[in-house]
Amino acid sequence: MPQINVNGVDIFYTDQGNGEETIIFSHGLLWSHQMFSDQVEFLQTRFRVIAYDHRGQGQSEVTGPFDMDTLEEDTAALIKELCEGPVHFAGLSMGGFVGMRLAARHPDLIKSLILLETSANAEPVENLPKYKTLNGIVKWFGLIPPVANKVMKIMFAESWLSDPINAEKIDYWKSKLKSNKKNITGAVEGVIYRKGIENELGYISCPTMIIVGDEDVATTPVKAKFIQMGIAKSKLHRVPGAGHSSCIEKPKEINRLIGDWLIEQS
Repeated sequence: MPQINVNGVDIFYTDQGNGEETIIFSHGLLWSHQMFSDQVEFLQTRFRVIAYDHRGQGQSEVTGPFDMDTLEEDTAALIKELCEGPVHFAGLSMGGFVGMRLAARHPDLIKSLILLETSANAEPVENLPKYKTLNGIVKWFGLIPPVANKVMKIMFAESWLSDPINAEKIDYWKSKLKSNKKNITGAVEGVIYRKGIENELGYISCPTMIIVGDEDVATTPVKAKFIQMGIAKSKLHRVPGAGHSSCIEKPKEINRLIGDWLIEQS
């Protein structure tokens, strides 16, 4: 399995497809590159598709405390090492935090930006007690079933979780969630204590597509609208019946949106 040392850390990634254009996928908190498996399979016949694990998550190296700026620096270094020209960048939640920073600070690296279920703001103060409590439990006991059940309701739409047709997928992703080790708490702290980048949105000059599920309770649709209003060349899509993990919940719709977007930008 490929790994690359960038910014002083070993980062795991996958690299598939042989297209002239490259798209990079950046995952959300508590998951890994695997959350984009449907998108990778769909796009690899026409594009080079890279998906990676953030430091401290998935199969990448676990390090000490870090913030979103560190992840942005990791990713900029990864792009420079693996790619000859600017790339299309798709980031979900934490990956979106990285994507906005990249596009604002390294415009030469990003040809177009795709933001899914993300926010330009700091974590709302009212959410911190709940997240700090859950993270404290994980630090001592791991992602035990009661915590996993609460997190699933944050990560996925209520309508998706309550539909019996999704039972197999729900079991699969809950098992992935519970497989996180206790040291995932460092990544969680990086997210819940992140700084907002509202003042940097105006520096994003590349074409940008913003996607949000209409049932996202973690980064609500109003957060997506705020981003869209702050980036000049941007458009916003709301996905019915999707929560904070739209690429898993509504893969066909997300594949269609991303596929059409990439053709438009190529």
